[in-house]
Amino acid sequence: MKYFSQFILLALAVAVLLGLQYQYWLGENGYFEHNKLLSQIDEQQRLNDNQMAANNLLRTDVHDLKTGLEAVEEHARLDLGLIKPNETFVQVSTAPTTHSRY
Repeated sequence: MKYFSQFILLALAVAVLLGLQYQYWLGENGYFEHNKLLSQIDEQQRLNDNQMAANNLLRTDVHDLKTGLEAVEEHARLDLGLIKPNETFVQVSTAPTTHSRY
């Protein structure tokens, strides 16, 4: 009877240990879930950094548009085709040229 109670106690301790190990490795907030969340955090941080860089570029562009005429003129030339008086418009084609014998 003495050995039987020790065996039951040992079996119970092993069962508790296995249950705790299961919770640690495979549980809802276990090791693998933790690593998955860390990788998601790293990915989101990378996306946030890219978005912050784009926002800073836009913020700089807005500041230039508010303070200087050079940026306004540049946007007018590129986006709206601004040509000032006494300027000559020259358009250069970047299409490949093909030669035909006929």
